Amino acid sequence: MTTFEYVSPNTRAQAVALLGAAWGRTEILAGGTDLLALMKDDVVNPKRLVNLKDIKDLRGISSSPKGLRIGALTTLGDLAGDARVKKDYPALAEAVLEAASPQIRNMATLGGNLCQRPRCWYFRNGLGLFPKDGNGKDLVPAGENRYHAILGNDGPAKFVSPSTVAPILIAYGATVRLQGPKGERELPLEKFFVTPNNESEREHDLRPNEIVTEVVIPPGLDVKSAHYEVRQKAAFDWPLAVAAVVLKMSGPTVQSARVVMGHVAPIPWRSAEAEQTIASQTINEDTAQKAAEAALKNAKPLSQNGYKVQLARVAVKRAILKAASGGAA
Repeated sequence: MTTFEYVSPNTRAQAVALLGAAWGRTEILAGGTDLLALMKDDVVNPKRLVNLKDIKDLRGISSSPKGLRIGALTTLGDLAGDARVKKDYPALAEAVLEAASPQIRNMATLGGNLCQRPRCWYFRNGLGLFPKDGNGKDLVPAGENRYHAILGNDGPAKFVSPSTVAPILIAYGATVRLQGPKGERELPLEKFFVTPNNESEREHDLRPNEIVTEVVIPPGLDVKSAHYEVRQKAAFDWPLAVAAVVLKMSGPTVQSARVVMGHVAPIPWRSAEAEQTIASQTINEDTAQKAAEAALKNAKPLSQNGYKVQLARVAVKRAILKAASGGAA
């Protein structure tokens, strides 16, 4: 076992002060459902763990004129069971309830879910985000890539963003708040996810000395929404494709739409093409199918994951039809 220092700050400022200026030496411990597995497998070997569990104001769900505030340490279990979430953001409640298993949901936090590292098996076996062979050749394009990206994979990153909760939060227009040594900053959750270009970068717009403090969803959303996953089995499993849809309607006509896919790209993938296809349209089988086709028209499957293109189309189409019919309105 690699030795490490374990510290438990009581305030946000204390936590930030204990973090390092570069990735690798310090890691944040929230629920631990991802980090502990990475440490056991020697994928990460931090010198210091900063435990956030004693920072009370990072927990809880509250409403304000700015929207629904969800503390980063709020567990997925508490989020799924919250009456306000079920009433005002039902597709989020459904997405959270489908994430992982009851045991994991009772430990895993929202902040940890958003910040979890890729499930790419090359990465999980210690080969990094951009695995290469002894000659420096990329392993993924011609290797075991059946669960890898079909969109946004033109660069070196071929893994998929693992959060199943992020797509619906982005579709709802959520923002994320971060705290670092220079104070707080807030950005759209859509912008929080980034595609790294080298091993020294990570998959989030989060600096090594910053922590996620909360997520805020806008209030008063008069919308119809839906979350849809395609899996190999209905029980606990990682999705092959996820689609989240939020529709603002004017009678039977779509006034505006937000369509976000998950598990198809290195970041949660918002499809402007699908959104434009259904704008000012009435939702039916034909318009939903056209939107699904538009969402995947730029897909570039690798050697083994071409099947994901059709699965993603199905997820987008069914999510649109589900939202329009009030399945999670």
